[in-house]
Amino acid sequence: MARDAGPDRAGDRLAPVLRPVRAGNGFEEALEQILQVVRLGLVPAGERLPAERELARRLGISRVTLREVLKVLQEQGLVEARRGRYGGTFVLPRADEPGEDALRSRAAGVDLEDVLRFREVLEVGAAGLCAAHGLSGERAARLREALAGTHDAPPADYRRRDTLLHLTLAELCGSPSLTAQYAAVRATVNDLLDCIPLLVRNLEHSQRQHIALVEAVLDGDAEAAREIMREHCAGTAALLRGFLA
Repeated sequence: MARDAGPDRAGDRLAPVLRPVRAGNGFEEALEQILQVVRLGLVPAGERLPAERELARRLGISRVTLREVLKVLQEQGLVEARRGRYGGTFVLPRADEPGEDALRSRAAGVDLEDVLRFREVLEVGAAGLCAAHGLSGERAARLREALAGTHDAPPADYRRRDTLLHLTLAELCGSPSLTAQYAAVRATVNDLLDCIPLLVRNLEHSQRQHIALVEAVLDGDAEAAREIMREHCAGTAALLRGFLA
């Protein structure tokens, strides 16, 4: 049976990205948001996007507009529509992964320092806000679930689960504007990370930082949460500068 990408035990994993669009640019903004869902791996290849009725409601657009958006994604080979009892719109695997030269060419068009600094500001701010305001009950459980999802993740799936953890933290800080900006910059960061090798030692170190970060946030230690996140961002930044700068 196909699995919908809707609310689950870890909370609504699409909430950091999907939000009502502004009047006037409904098609463009809806396309941008669903592209982020796909690019960030929030709905993995083979899984189904939420039903049309649900997507249209969350984006604040008509189903006619939504179908135009989904048609574009189908034409780009990102999703496919399936009919039948277990039908719907399914995310497709990336058919043609770009080669190293293509990836580096893409990275060359990005202001690396600007992306890294902006990411750090958003991440450190979100961690500090979550710790300062406190997370309890369902919100604390969501963060723990997102962290648990990164434990023992196979290398091929680690980045997606890592992304979900960071997006969850951004959403829980309580600022929809920060969450939206973080989702956008994280998509760019992931594109850059695709240009460099996946290093097991780095993943192990990153995971230890994740554990310490979540503990600080749940303990309400805002200063420690900010410092751990700052160090975490610095580690990623160092790798990206080393390979790409």
